[in-house]
This record gives sequence, C-alpha cells and structure tokens, in this order.
Amino acid sequence: MFRAQSLIKMAANTTVLNRLEQRATEADQIIEYLKQQVALLKEKAILQASLREEKKLRVENAKLKKEIETLKVQLVHAEIRNGVKQVDLPASISVHATLSTASAKVVKQQESISASTLAPKDQAKGGEEKKKDKVDKKGEKKEKKQPVQAEDATRPVDVSCLDLRVGCIVTAKKHPDADSLYVEEVDVGEAAPRTVVSGLVKHVPLEQMQNRMAVLLCNLKPAKMRGVVSQAMVMCASSAEKVELLDPPSGSVPGDRITFQGFPGEPEKELNPKKKIWEQIQPDLYTNDECVATYKGVPFKVEGKGLCKAQTMSKSGIK
Repeated sequence: MFRAQSLIKMAANTTVLNRLEQRATEADQIIEYLKQQVALLKEKAILQASLREEKKLRVENAKLKKEIETLKVQLVHAEIRNGVKQVDLPASISVHATLSTASAKVVKQQESISASTLAPKDQAKGGEEKKKDKVDKKGEKKEKKQPVQAEDATRPVDVSCLDLRVGCIVTAKKHPDADSLYVEEVDVGEAAPRTVVSGLVKHVPLEQMQNRMAVLLCNLKPAKMRGVVSQAMVMCASSAEKVELLDPPSGSVPGDRITFQGFPGEPEKELNPKKKIWEQIQPDLYTNDECVATYKGVPFKVEGKGLCKAQTMSKSGIK
C-alpha cells in the first residue's frame, strides 16, 4: 500500500516537473521573441533618426547651394564694377591653350613697350611704329569699353539700378514760364541742393511743398523743362484723380538710401534713356493695402528707420 502511494506521488512530481520545463521553454521563447522585437525597434528608431538627419542635411545643402550661387553673382558684379573682364570659355579649350593665349598677350605687350622706348635713331626709321602705337591705343580703348558692355549684359534691370534717396524740399515756387510746374531746391545729402522741376501744381498746394521730406530719384539724366534743368524726380503715389508725395520714415535725413530686400547692388551712376531702364521698372512700383511704397511687393526701406508710405493712397502706381 505504502509503495503504491509512493509511486503515485512520484508520477505526480514528474508531471509537475514536465509542466515546469515546458513553461520554462515557453518563457525562453517569449524572451527571445521580445529580444527580437526590441532589436527591431532599435533598428527602426535608428533608421528614422538617420532619415531625419538626411532630410535636414539635404535642406541645409540646398540653402548652401543657393547662398553660393548668390555669392557667385555678387562676385561677378563686383569684378565687373572693378573693370575685370568676364569671359565665357568653351569647355573644349584646354588650360594649356588658355595659358598660351595669355603668354602671347604678354609678349605682344612687351613688344609694344619696347617699340615705345626705342632710341631716337630707331624712331626715325619711319611712321610704321607710330601707326602700330595708334593701333595698340585703339585696341586698348576697345578693351576698356568691354567691361562696361559686359556689365550691361549681365546686370538685371531691377530696382537696384535706381538711386532713390531721402531728400528735403528746402524751397518750392511756381515755374516762371509754366503754370503747372513747381521749381524746387532739394537737399539730397550732397554739397549743394539739386534743382527739381515737378508737375504737381494741380495736385499739391504750394504750402505743402515747403520744407518737407520726400523720396527723390537721383540718377535720371538731367532734363530741361521749359528752360529750367531738372536734376531729379520727386516720387509720388499717383492715380488719375489724385497724387501724394511719398513720405520717408520718421528720423530720416537727406541722403539716406532707399533699399529693397533681395535686390542688392549699387545704383547706376546715370540711367541711360536709350535703354529705358526707368520705363521697365516703373510698372512694378505701387503702394500696397497699407499705403506702403513697394517694388514687386518689396517695401521701400530706409535701413534702421522704417518704410516709405503715401498718406492715404493704397494700391496706386508710383511715379
């Protein structure tokens, strides 16, 4: 009897041990599965972080490329202003050929210098050398003109071509020979005031033209208007019914430059009437909903002082 009971207990213990071993095996499998899931999550997190970093680097790279292109354009403009000739070389021309051409130019210049320093007895040999000098001088003149042509060809026609400044109308009076014109003396930050003729008699009372700040276009070619030479133009918001002078921001002084974000560069010394630069730019000058003067939506700005505005005229042309 006792032995039978012992056998029953041993059988029960064996069953329990088998179950424990089975559960231990299942636990090991679960642990291994969890390890695999953790590893997959880590890989996924690393991949997502890498993708985010790659996207960020692509954006930064695009910005840097854009900045480089902008700097290249500015460099070309700076070189052109300083008289550096810009030449586009075909890809097929080798560096060796380029250096050979440059060497040939140096030799030619040396020969020209030698010819100009000949002894008097050698100079007496004839006018052939003088003719050569004349030809060389003509060639030099052509080379001097080329940088200007290159600048004209590469510089875009935009508002940066205009010399817009803050000015103070010191005095204004009616033109002696034209009922519709004022003659003003305007301080634009130079040694002497400029004389300006404006067709504003019908739009702005004379008392409002006296001793006031305004915006002046200063690089138009001087033009005679009924016997008086006008050296600038007063900028106004204008419509068929109304005209208002543009007001510079508070704190502006005569000579302050009007600038435009995104349109860098120095203005032309004088606008060439034949190229109609002003006529190309003027249609994109207008006041916005808040009466702020703009070029293609970019405000007229005096750096550190504020924006130029009309008093009441919004969505109006500027001229």
